Amino acid sequence: MDDTKKRAWWQAPWGYKESFAFVGGLSLVGILLQLTTGNFNFMILEFPVGLIALLLVLVLTGLMVIRHRSSFFGWFSGVPMSVTIIAGVLFFTLIMGLVPQHGEGHSHAHSPLGFDTVTRSWPFVLLYAVLVLNLSMVTARRLLAFRWRDYAFYLNHLGLLILLIAAGIGAADLRRYVMHVTEGQTEWRVFSDQGDMLELPLAIHLKDFYMEEYIPKLAIIDKQSGEAIPAGKPQMWQIDTVKTTGSIVDWKLEVVDYIHEAVRNSDSTYRHVPMPGSCPAVLVKVSNPAVGFERTAWVCGGNFAQLYMTIELNDHLNLVMTRPEPKLYRSDVIVYTQSEKTIPALIEVNKPLQVENWYVYQYSYDSDLGKASTTSSFELVYDPWLPWVYIGLWMFIAGSVLLIWEGNKKAKLKKDDHLG
Repeated sequence: MDDTKKRAWWQAPWGYKESFAFVGGLSLVGILLQLTTGNFNFMILEFPVGLIALLLVLVLTGLMVIRHRSSFFGWFSGVPMSVTIIAGVLFFTLIMGLVPQHGEGHSHAHSPLGFDTVTRSWPFVLLYAVLVLNLSMVTARRLLAFRWRDYAFYLNHLGLLILLIAAGIGAADLRRYVMHVTEGQTEWRVFSDQGDMLELPLAIHLKDFYMEEYIPKLAIIDKQSGEAIPAGKPQMWQIDTVKTTGSIVDWKLEVVDYIHEAVRNSDSTYRHVPMPGSCPAVLVKVSNPAVGFERTAWVCGGNFAQLYMTIELNDHLNLVMTRPEPKLYRSDVIVYTQSEKTIPALIEVNKPLQVENWYVYQYSYDSDLGKASTTSSFELVYDPWLPWVYIGLWMFIAGSVLLIWEGNKKAKLKKDDHLG
């Protein structure tokens, strides 16, 4: 028999040709589904359907393991299929990186092929599902010939498998809500995206809302347009009580006095009063030798309780103060759960509170009142699969590091044997 004779299509054992054909055909099916039905609805995987899907993956893997000597199992868990399905997923991941992505229901999400909502497009979802099946069978195939020295491979692949399953199925059970709570009150109600009021299995009592602010900046604005100068590249000067001099374009500035918590003392002066409604004010000397201008006066950005104050430089320009930006804000709360737990906590930005499968984030406040706000807003995220995501991620990272370490150790041994 002539060994050089080309193997016919779909003749066992299958290789790269059949793998590319399978992945390409699956992508085509996904594109047709995308064009006819729109984005994949992850809500169909909501518990307990997601758990059933996980059991289905395990059952399919088990059936293939039983028939592990079949050519189909050898192909589906082999290198050609693994490389091809990974390439397909990476292709859509590349699209996701190149095309701006939009959230569910976003008004600008209009690509009929789902290129601006890749993770919810049918082609990506189908390839993702096949990748999970492929990875589970690759791992099962190696476990059939179990060896302790392959621990890094098991840790790496099992971790990635757990990560992919938890991230994929977990998207259906993920819930996000925003809750607004007033100081001294307890709230447990939120609104869904459809505007329906929902009662959550946990309640938040807001004891106190606290905020710190940065020192504001000074800017020169055009009276007519309200824009800071120079037009297109506005300059702002950070008020500094140590380095007290600066400039904006041709205007020289010097801080004479600064009060971070100020209230009006008269029509044109301020005094320090730490109370709700106080705001920053600066006594500044402004000069411009080119036009012979020099004046010392108070400037204040104002707030809900204090009128703003500016310095008129000429018929076209005013020196103004920007609103202070938040430096830190946190909420002193007590969280109550249906399991009768009472949890006191301080919740800050980037320092959420975890309560069972809920994550409570500091979200916002009443921006009109600023540090005088008596209302705090929290984002509540329900994500029961998140612990499994972290478990899978750390297993994958540990396995990857161990694989690199094992590879370096083997390379060193080969080098020593060669030198010996």
